[in-house]
Amino acid sequence: MTIANPPRDVRATQRALLLMTASATCFGAMAFAAKLASARLSGSEVAMIRFAVGLLPALLVPRYRRSALTFQRLDLLFLRGFFGGIAVLCYFIAIAHISVGVATLLNYTAPLFSGIFSMLFLGERISAKVLIPAPIALAGVFLVVHAHAQPGDILGFGRWELVGVMSAVSSGVAVTAMRAARRGENSWAVYASFCLLGLFTTAPGGISSWQTPRGDEWTSLAATSLFAIAAQLLLTFSLRWVDAMTVGVISQLAVIVSMILGATLIHEPITALAAFGSLLTIGGIVGVVYVTSWSKPPIVSADEVAPES
Repeated sequence: MTIANPPRDVRATQRALLLMTASATCFGAMAFAAKLASARLSGSEVAMIRFAVGLLPALLVPRYRRSALTFQRLDLLFLRGFFGGIAVLCYFIAIAHISVGVATLLNYTAPLFSGIFSMLFLGERISAKVLIPAPIALAGVFLVVHAHAQPGDILGFGRWELVGVMSAVSSGVAVTAMRAARRGENSWAVYASFCLLGLFTTAPGGISSWQTPRGDEWTSLAATSLFAIAAQLLLTFSLRWVDAMTVGVISQLAVIVSMILGATLIHEPITALAAFGSLLTIGGIVGVVYVTSWSKPPIVSADEVAPES
């Protein structure tokens, strides 16, 4: 008896799911490496170096450089790159000052804000079903930050937790710009503009707070940059075969990876309340992605649900 091989599209989808899982894992590892690098260095400096290294493939490889210089909507690429850069800047600053798991969790609430901005600025209609998972996600965020609250924090949110929320808000703006473009740009144009404008947005803080890295800090910076490049490229390669809902679900793996690495390797505490809140948040975000993906299939594409990181 002969067992038929699975169809080519099925095999491609299976490979894409593995690539997407690897991408989310790399994003989580990137956050942890950034935490190690920012023990002494500023979050702005770490983010600036991450963008500078990330820009190298588009500068050094002729084929990628030609693709990066081929674009249609410079205005939307600017908005996506600028606000994407602000998102990463805020994300890395938050990582430097609070638990890497909490910072990553806050950053990965971006789908909540991209949905709001798309409704306000693009006239997209949001299903009423979003009103079920969205409050669950927000309640989870409240529980997580409350579990790590310091004296003087308002509802558990201190200065750096608010910076983490700003990373998600900025990421939501960047994603909204991409939705307006309706995927009219090639991946390398989007990636290169993201790294270039991200470099410009992080440079003022990175240069003003510059401290020459030492020993192991170079290793952490290299790991941050390489994990970021690997995560972005793996994500790009998987997008053709993976739908938006699947990307939104698997991308939340980065939160779990960063929390586990932070807890096991640098002993960041995870209380029962924080763990429960994290599950609520991840579940709520997955629900939001599920509802928006199925209610607006022509609009929501797979590259519009993964936060900037």
